[in-house]
Amino acid sequence: MNTPLSQGVEASDNPLAWSDAFLLGYGPMDDTHREFVSVVSALIGSDDTRIADCFAELEKHLRDHFSTEDRWMVETDFPPRDCHIDEHAAVLKSLAEVKERLVLGDYFTVRDFARELARWFPGHADYLDSALSHWMSKLRTGGKPIVLRRKLSFEESVIPESK
Repeated sequence: MNTPLSQGVEASDNPLAWSDAFLLGYGPMDDTHREFVSVVSALIGSDDTRIADCFAELEKHLRDHFSTEDRWMVETDFPPRDCHIDEHAAVLKSLAEVKERLVLGDYFTVRDFARELARWFPGHADYLDSALSHWMSKLRTGGKPIVLRRKLSFEESVIPESK
C-alpha cells in the first residue's frame, strides 16, 4: 500500500532497503548502517503528521553515527580520515539547512534530502566506510573482515542459496 504524502510523493518512492550488500564486516559499523537504512526509510515514507519526528530521529542518528566514526578515525590515526570526516561534515551542514526548510513546512525538500541520502549511502559505504571497516578489523583482530552475504545478484542473475 502506498501512503499519500505531501506534493504527490508516495511512500513507495523509497530507493533504500537493507541488503547484505551493505555488510562491511565490522559489527558496530554494520549495526549503525542498519539503523541508518531504517531511519532514512522511515523519513522517506513518513506522512506529513510524522515527518518532524522522523527528521528528529534522522538528525540524532546522523550526529551519533558520524561522531562515532570520526572518533574511531582520530583515535586510531586512520590515514585517509580527513576526506571521510569532511564528507560527514558536509552531510551535517546539509542536515542543518534542511532542518530550516522543515520549520517552514517544506516537506518536499525534507524527503528529497532523505532520498539523496539513500542515493549517497551505497557509494559512501563501498569506498570510505569499507576502508575504515578493514582498518578497524585489522586493529581488533589482526586481519581483514570476512563477510558472508545472502541473496546477492550480479548482472541480473541471482546467486541461489544452498540448502
